[in-house]
Amino acid sequence: MPFADNQGTKIYWDERGAGAPILLIMGLGYPSAMWHRTRPALATAYRTIALDNRGVGQSGVPPGPYSIALMASDAAAVLDAAGVLSAHVFGVSMGGMIAQEFALQYPERVQSLILGCTAAGGPSAKRAEPAAVEMLKARTWMSREQAAEAAVPFIYDPATPRHLIDEDIAQRHPWPTSPAGYLAQLQAILAWESFSRLPQITAPTLVIHGKADRLVPPGNGELIASRIPGAQLVLLEHASHLFSTDQPEAAQRAIFEFLAARPAGANAGEKRL
Repeated sequence: MPFADNQGTKIYWDERGAGAPILLIMGLGYPSAMWHRTRPALATAYRTIALDNRGVGQSGVPPGPYSIALMASDAAAVLDAAGVLSAHVFGVSMGGMIAQEFALQYPERVQSLILGCTAAGGPSAKRAEPAAVEMLKARTWMSREQAAEAAVPFIYDPATPRHLIDEDIAQRHPWPTSPAGYLAQLQAILAWESFSRLPQITAPTLVIHGKADRLVPPGNGELIASRIPGAQLVLLEHASHLFSTDQPEAAQRAIFEFLAARPAGANAGEKRL
């Protein structure tokens, strides 16, 4: 079972597939198992490297609060442990924030950047509706079952079949997130912003967002794409926050088309000496 160590915390990671490396960074309170819809397709053509952020899954749960910059350094430690100098970087939701910070702190390690259902933080961010914010806060004292059900209206499109939602919940079930780990990650989100720094990102970037996202409104994706030079924006119809479940085929098509146009750099996947 592979772990990276960063500042005394064990960070779980694993890899599947072969080819140019792509680092997968999941969102608030979710383990890397939640890549279950996207990862099998990516692994047919890429070396997928996924981590559990600190506070969730099989990674350590040190005392909080955490910071987005600290979790970006966890991702860098995972690439080091995997022997990868640079990779495509794909983050969703909070993972998209970590991916932005990673691109800003480690630009030489980013072959390309995919930012899904995420925001840039700060006063310019498009805020979630009040009910969504209250749901996030209330989850810290709900049971697992209550928390999963409370989130459904805010993260799935109304037309998404219930059996797909239940499959997602089942994927998370073996890896319960502690209230302490969840709160520490949430504090990291609230304290972070990239808006003022986004023009510094030089990596080719795809921003992908569901038009029906009630948790992170799609205006956030539009704002990010407008601030990163040359960024591409894809807005998915009939898709909410978990667009990979709402519209898996459309999402994968956009991602593969973007990656196909970005051949890996000469040092992608090389091991450090």
